[in-house]
Amino acid sequence: MKNRRDFLKSAATGAVLLGSQSKLGLANMMDQHGAAGKSKVVVAKDGALHGTGTQPDERKVLDLLDRAIAAYTAIHNQVDAWKKIVPAGKVIGLKTNGLGGKGICTHLALINAVCERLQQAGVKPGNIIIWDRNARDLQVCGLTINTDPSKVRCYGSDVSGFEEQPMKWGTANVKFSKILTRDCDMVIGLPILKDHELAGVTFAMKNMYGVVQHPWELHAANCNPSVADLNCIPVVREKVRFTIGDAISSVYEGGPGFHPERLWYPNSLIVGEDRVAIDHTALQMIEHKRAEAGVPTLEAAGRPAHYIATAADAAHQLGTNDPARIHLMEV
Repeated sequence: MKNRRDFLKSAATGAVLLGSQSKLGLANMMDQHGAAGKSKVVVAKDGALHGTGTQPDERKVLDLLDRAIAAYTAIHNQVDAWKKIVPAGKVIGLKTNGLGGKGICTHLALINAVCERLQQAGVKPGNIIIWDRNARDLQVCGLTINTDPSKVRCYGSDVSGFEEQPMKWGTANVKFSKILTRDCDMVIGLPILKDHELAGVTFAMKNMYGVVQHPWELHAANCNPSVADLNCIPVVREKVRFTIGDAISSVYEGGPGFHPERLWYPNSLIVGEDRVAIDHTALQMIEHKRAEAGVPTLEAAGRPAHYIATAADAAHQLGTNDPARIHLMEV
């Protein structure tokens, strides 16, 4: 088995703490023993993640990822845990987010940690594709463009191109990246938690704006119902099956771009399958931080994240935003 250095080179480029009130300001935490039929969301946190540096410690990020995946799967052997998440012999895409620039993009330490664990679980290096809109958005994450099929691949839709024929659901009428439609069998979202000037919050579901040719066409009315509609298109609903949300650092105001004066360090990962429950959890975290910082709620600021409730409604059925139906675990 390769050691850690070999894994990172080929990329080229527990205890559960439960209570009535989360330390992150998340209310209505569910008892893990009463979670039947509920959507599980794991929030893993390490307040010492950054150590003494500005970037998170790689070893601590890997440990945090392990803790999150073990809690989510209830399997403490990491190889077995990852085998429960990813199908054997398939191409796994990792959809990152570098739109905000170097100060607020998916952390390289997290990307490397996921690549390492995938390979240990038996995914061949060439069957891992790290991707985003374009080379710029990948490079700001510290990644190197690579299309060598013998290594972990890393390239954007500017390399693959987009489908000629659009796909439609509701207000979303879009042309998808061929990385999603043709290259990947399953996608794991690696979004970064951010405030958004129109949508209120951008995280699991809105990360999918980076897989279409003209995302600016989906921003009317605070991105509602466009975010939900986009995620309902079968290629997104069916292929994007897991989220490892990067809440290591975040901006709680002024996003989606980088604003160092509004930078915040949740030092967390948010993990799960239910994209709506994950975004609901992210929204509560952002609102808690905004209240702590003395800035208005997103609703009061005129950019409510109503698309999350829309995604949960009877027409979309993408998941749940009902706290009584979410099994929220902080580890």
